[in-house]
Amino acid sequence: MDDPYLVRPVTGPVRGSIRPPGSKSLTNRALITAALATGQTRLTGVLDSDDTRVMIESLRRLGFDVQQDLDARTIDVAGCGGKLAATEADLWLENSGTSIRFLTALCSLGNGRFRLDGNSRMRQRPIGDLVEAMKPLGTDLECELGTNCPPVVVSASGLAGGSTTVAGNISSQYLSAMLMAAPCANSPVEINVSGELVSRPYIDMTMGVMAQFGVEVSCREHQRFRIKPQTYRGAQYDIEPDASAASYMFAAAAVTGGEVTVEGLTQYALQGDVHFVEALEQMGCRVTYGEDSITVRGGKLTGIDIDMNEISDTAQTLAVVALFADGPTRIRNVAHMRHKETDRVFAMVEEIRRLGVEAEEHDDGLTVRPGPISPATIQTYDDHRMAMSFALAGLKVDGIRIADPGCTAKTYPDFFNDLETLCGTGS
Repeated sequence: MDDPYLVRPVTGPVRGSIRPPGSKSLTNRALITAALATGQTRLTGVLDSDDTRVMIESLRRLGFDVQQDLDARTIDVAGCGGKLAATEADLWLENSGTSIRFLTALCSLGNGRFRLDGNSRMRQRPIGDLVEAMKPLGTDLECELGTNCPPVVVSASGLAGGSTTVAGNISSQYLSAMLMAAPCANSPVEINVSGELVSRPYIDMTMGVMAQFGVEVSCREHQRFRIKPQTYRGAQYDIEPDASAASYMFAAAAVTGGEVTVEGLTQYALQGDVHFVEALEQMGCRVTYGEDSITVRGGKLTGIDIDMNEISDTAQTLAVVALFADGPTRIRNVAHMRHKETDRVFAMVEEIRRLGVEAEEHDDGLTVRPGPISPATIQTYDDHRMAMSFALAGLKVDGIRIADPGCTAKTYPDFFNDLETLCGTGS
């Protein structure tokens, strides 16, 4: 999918149900814990995407036995009991932030030299805070180019344990990475968070996955974490549908005044992004929770002022929904979005303006002031969430094209097919 994708407008409210693919965040966390476990693990409902493929390939390079059945959406992992078989490896992570950060911590458990790198955008994404936080725990790491960004070189001789501090304001993935490696250290680990912890539900997700594999974390107000040496146990673990991916389907109901049910996702999901529906509810939609589903029914949309720090991966979705609301929408406390696949705050404002709509960029977010929308080709900045969120505008406005639609392969390769099926707009 190299040519721009023309989104076909719907002729009426979107009504239907869908089960998005498995969560990328859960899949990559479960792969790490399964690899470190004692015994065999079977993961079901797993996502097949660019981000999960680079994780799987890297685990294989590190000596883990990982078998994937694409048709059955299963992965079988033979755990290593907290040890790494390889004594050296070069790992290529493209632009997968979860993969490079989680694997940097995992490599600290080995004995040898490991180098982790990625594409040009990855070399602009910060990882220095994780590198510095790992050092007091007994691992020698460095950012090879001295930029506090990848490539990262890990010279490992096992993780000793001890106490350390990690910054919380750039990415929660640093803390998640350390938490997952910590049970395999030689002595207890204490991790203190300095500053505000962004995307806190992702830490709850990490601890939830660890618990499924038999490991407990002591947490005090999400600022101090204590982990004693423990053994992950192999398990059968079913991956929830991706709540971030579901946000686009819920938003389709919101912008068209329709009704969409996402199956397999509940209000008790491990993923914090399930709370995106509450933002839609604030804007005027109606949300119904089933035993194994969530339904959003569209209504008259009104602009809101909202803190999206804890569900920032859905901020782009909401910004596009805001194009169709009465009154402005202010999205706050998402400055850390600037360190994602692209500077998402800047990119959202640029592309909203490309549609002829007024938008303001703030240090911590953006404001959308709805107005007439003009046809345009949306630039996606090699960012899957730019492509998927702006596709929603094309459901209501003719002439919206999405440049580089293939970038959705990072987390949702079948996104456009699924959107067409849900909306009945396929050829």
